[in-house]
Amino acid sequence: MKIHVPPIKSQGIKTKLVPWIKSISPPNFNGKWIEPFMGTGVVGFNLAPNQATLCDTNPHLIKFYQAIASNEISPRRVKEYLYTEGATLLEKGEEHYYEIRERFNNEHAPLDFLFLNRACFNGMIRFNKKGGFNTPFCKKPQRFAQAYISKIVNQTSHISHTLSLKNFEFVCQSFEKTISKAKSSDIIYCDPPYIDRHADYFNGWDENMENALFDALSKTKSKFILSTWHHNDFRENKYINSIWNKFNILTREHFYHLGGSEKNRNPMVEALITNYDITINKEPEIKTQAQLTLCL
Repeated sequence: MKIHVPPIKSQGIKTKLVPWIKSISPPNFNGKWIEPFMGTGVVGFNLAPNQATLCDTNPHLIKFYQAIASNEISPRRVKEYLYTEGATLLEKGEEHYYEIRERFNNEHAPLDFLFLNRACFNGMIRFNKKGGFNTPFCKKPQRFAQAYISKIVNQTSHISHTLSLKNFEFVCQSFEKTISKAKSSDIIYCDPPYIDRHADYFNGWDENMENALFDALSKTKSKFILSTWHHNDFRENKYINSIWNKFNILTREHFYHLGGSEKNRNPMVEALITNYDITINKEPEIKTQAQLTLCL
């Protein structure tokens, strides 16, 4: 199975887990694919059938994909923009990155969001309490070399092509509202920020939100798949046993390249949680692997 990586990246991207998620998805599913936590969208873009609703509380993420869907952002425009801004970055260095960051925080242009996402430190999408993007520069003025721009343009082109063939909508709203609108014929895929792990999310994540998600999924008539962490070498996810163990749980080890130093990059056991009986379909072979390295 070839995995297509979307143009917006983040820590914890589920590229390597897509085949596993596909293997437990209900067979012959043809309803609406719903994601309350779109994030990178890598799962939905690779697995969703003809209809999908991808939601997030980050308005900049939603605005970016709405712009691709409406053809406001095209692969050609991405190429021209990145060549121009990349050349200026090479000439001026990190000064230009912070100029773009300030411009984005004032004007919220989708292409500036893409630039910051691909030039910031460690691929982290972080915002301060005032809603301003505040991730520092990745210290690579040569960031937008021709090969890297071509890669991003190709990723944008694939998304553009996918959206031209399928009925996708992108909505900025809370996970509670998204889940409450799901029907019994739909499937909900949830990839919330991992509780007690990191807060690479527009509004953060805490115990109250984890419990609210549990309540919402417990009430839904839809089938759901939830991604979370189970344990690592140092501790366990206490919420697995305190709330999520009423559902079906599958686990497997996964290695995340998170953190600025090698010692912070440790294997972790992932969990997929469902509210339906799991039939393991044959898991496709991965032909490509995401390179989740420092300064994506």
